[in-house]
Amino acid sequence: MKRIAAVVTLILVLAAAPKIVSYAFDSRQSAEPAGATAALRGLDASSAFLLDVSDGKVLYEHNSHSALPPASMTKMMTEYLLLEDIQSGELDWEDEVEFSAYAAAVPGAGMDGQEGERWSVRDLFAAMAIHSANDAAVALAEHVSGSESKFVKKMNETAAQLKLKDTKFYNATGLGRRDIAEISPDRPKGDNKMSARDAGVLASHLIRKYPEILKITSQLEASLKGGKVVLPTTNEMLPGGRFGFKGNDGLKTGYTSEAGYCFTGTVNQHGRRLIAVVMGASTPEARFEETEKLFSYGFTE
Repeated sequence: MKRIAAVVTLILVLAAAPKIVSYAFDSRQSAEPAGATAALRGLDASSAFLLDVSDGKVLYEHNSHSALPPASMTKMMTEYLLLEDIQSGELDWEDEVEFSAYAAAVPGAGMDGQEGERWSVRDLFAAMAIHSANDAAVALAEHVSGSESKFVKKMNETAAQLKLKDTKFYNATGLGRRDIAEISPDRPKGDNKMSARDAGVLASHLIRKYPEILKITSQLEASLKGGKVVLPTTNEMLPGGRFGFKGNDGLKTGYTSEAGYCFTGTVNQHGRRLIAVVMGASTPEARFEETEKLFSYGFTE
């Protein structure tokens, strides 16, 4: 009788225990249900991916394992590693970071940081996450690892740990090799590659492990140096933006001539969170318009 009572007690304990979600991210099966064919016909994207974060279910994917240039969606991994260091105490939001000559010379979107200038980690992170500032990303990478190449090594190690199977990083920004070959002291040997599926999985890990990222990426502008410098968001799907979508609070845009227009977006409606990835859209508007189609389809499922 004691043994039976023990078994019954164990069953009751297991039934009351919190449910642990198992994410089957390694599946290579294409998720293109019949209903998606009409809803998403003619999607303007080289690849796409739609994930329900609550249970890890893939709702839609198209060409999602192709390793393509991710442009500034690369910065999701840069953000992940920085938040990891902040959580461990190795880095503090108020630490000061000095711009190197290389960081100051990095092209593309930026905060116009000058060599020798000192900025807080908080301001640099906001500039990177909200405005996609390349100079801020390089300055942070150099600060925490000593060089961008050493930081990139951590990026690839973490990609392997997270089982991102179609991903390879060569820099912390997502810029093309030809954009930085003449100025980078590390002379990167290749261009970053990531699949739409890997981008979605990385985004899921980022917001589940470090949900505070959404308090940053949900802002319409980055206010730096006490409001002396203001940089607008690149995410036009935020409520109040040109393509505002209810519940959108992130996550990362990207563009290079090789990558086309890219976006990893996330939306929370009525306690259900989706992540959508669009890569290789033809225009800056299309990346948001196609993401809206994915979200709208996802919330009907």
